[in-house]
Amino acid sequence: MKRRTLFKLAGIGALGLAMPLVAKESQNTKAGQAHSKKREFSVSLKHNILESGKCRLWIPLPSSTPYQFLTSNLALSGNYSNAYISNTQIPTLFAEFDKVKNPSLEIQFDITTYERTTDFKEVQAKFNKNAKIPQEVKPYLAATEHIQTDGIVKTTAKEILKNANVQNANDCQKAKAIFEWVARNMQRDESILGCGTGDAKAILESKKLYGKCTDISSVFVALCRSVGIPAREIFGIRLGQSRFSNAMGSAKDKVANITGGQHCRAEFYVRGYGWIPCDPGDVAKVKLSEKLGDDDTKIRSLREYLFGSWEMCWLGYNTARDFILTPTPAETPLNNFGYPYGEVEDNVLDYYDAKGFSYSYTSVEK
Repeated sequence: MKRRTLFKLAGIGALGLAMPLVAKESQNTKAGQAHSKKREFSVSLKHNILESGKCRLWIPLPSSTPYQFLTSNLALSGNYSNAYISNTQIPTLFAEFDKVKNPSLEIQFDITTYERTTDFKEVQAKFNKNAKIPQEVKPYLAATEHIQTDGIVKTTAKEILKNANVQNANDCQKAKAIFEWVARNMQRDESILGCGTGDAKAILESKKLYGKCTDISSVFVALCRSVGIPAREIFGIRLGQSRFSNAMGSAKDKVANITGGQHCRAEFYVRGYGWIPCDPGDVAKVKLSEKLGDDDTKIRSLREYLFGSWEMCWLGYNTARDFILTPTPAETPLNNFGYPYGEVEDNVLDYYDAKGFSYSYTSVEK
């Protein structure tokens, strides 16, 4: 039976959830983004499962922030028996299907994004080394299974700061030295599955400094945490054309096939100021795709831009690492949540295999 569900802007609370995923454009948002580039996209996430039987799906949804927010109802259609938002802290759409042939689910929404650009003069003015780290930020100092902060991670971070002569500098200058080291030394490897596992210590111990976006961002995050700078990865997906490089997002006539566009970025926290965006993974991706070296003019400019800025032809889902989905699935803990997760009977679907899963995602820029 084909079903259609509309989660209205004010209707998500009716599901028993405390916070909506949709944020209307407020005056504060407009003021804060007055000089940022605004972009609007219509997104369709289609899932047509090839296996038949009792099925469960967990789909990551966009988080609501000052730089991105849904501007439409979240529309669902398919032959699901039940569907609801199962987690708002890690925005998740959960759907379950009776024993049907080829379970199907389509999610449609509109989203507005604003480019993020950091004013480092403001960062310098607001930095306060004595400021307490907020309780909600403290988890991003902790070690996890894939983000370790001891051993070679801590040793490498200290060497980076020593070589850059910033051991006694502020948090932002230390993070900049770590970012420069990661962006210059880590290389992208297209043979790695998905976005990579992001096992920071294993990468550093191997002395083979290559990977994909999760690997590269995770090394940056782990190095920052090891010297007391809160940092985190943001898992998301590209939406459309980049003005810098097709490697960072592409579209034809504003229509983009984003099925394989999952991409991990990073942020670090400066006491007294807040979160600052960066993206060492895309530096490596452009270097590889355009066959450019570290000292090429374009790469130097990109490295400067991607420390403190995000071009928002991309949306962010969540910061989850080594966690358990809601409701609890067969695979626990999950390394990260940038891809759809699904189970048919006792079989966990391969979320890296879009055709075998199967899912297809598209985005149209308005």
